Amino acid sequence: MIKLKTKQEIDKIRESSLIVAETLEMLGKLAEPGMSTGELDRWAHDFIITRGGIPAFKGYRGYPANSCISVNEEVVHGIPGPRRLSEGDIVSIDVGVLKNGYFGDGAATFPVGEVSDAAQTLMEATQLALMKGIEKVVAGGFLGDVSHAVQECAESFGFSVVRDLVGHGIGTQMHEEPQIPNFGAAGTGPMLVEGMVLAIEPMVNAGGWEVDTLSDNWTVVTRDKSLSAHFEHTVALLGGRAQVLTQAGSGILRR
Repeated sequence: MIKLKTKQEIDKIRESSLIVAETLEMLGKLAEPGMSTGELDRWAHDFIITRGGIPAFKGYRGYPANSCISVNEEVVHGIPGPRRLSEGDIVSIDVGVLKNGYFGDGAATFPVGEVSDAAQTLMEATQLALMKGIEKVVAGGFLGDVSHAVQECAESFGFSVVRDLVGHGIGTQMHEEPQIPNFGAAGTGPMLVEGMVLAIEPMVNAGGWEVDTLSDNWTVVTRDKSLSAHFEHTVALLGGRAQVLTQAGSGILRR
């Protein structure tokens, strides 16, 4: 069952989502060669707490950290630790925040120092796929329109979308209905209506779409070890179209 939100509820989700966006902007600036993923995670924790939020991932289904930090061929759910970032890496950071009983969720992929043209193109294509999906969040449309737009954009660059993981509804729970695949047919799925709040999150691989989960039972990697990028926005359907509640993907890439 898809839970529709009132404007007052969306305002609370917006507040949590703003902390997500600010956290990602800060972490993106810190993601330089020599920085460890564990240090980034501690920065995330301290910033979220300072802003009056709670790191939503810590303890969720037993997850041990405050954020998910995934490097290069790691798609999502990378556990922060001693690994230090190196020049040319790309690092995907996923952050969730709980404040006043409502969640916000967002992700972005950052270059570490100077990256290859291929890595830069992958990040830009993934970010563009997210925006193309968001453009389809209009009243009277269908969830499949969003999924199709993401897939079509990513594949137009010769990349593939991960099929084993999905976006989701969000509100008083981190993950609510509906599930939002990053592939599918336009004109299918639930109709989009006022009050829906969705976390749309393309995960795009430079190679094949197949993924595996490592022995830590969390970290998802590309099966062919190709690079992967991840961008996510929490959006609300208000006034007939999408309002982006997080701004993590806006102007975030840098050369």
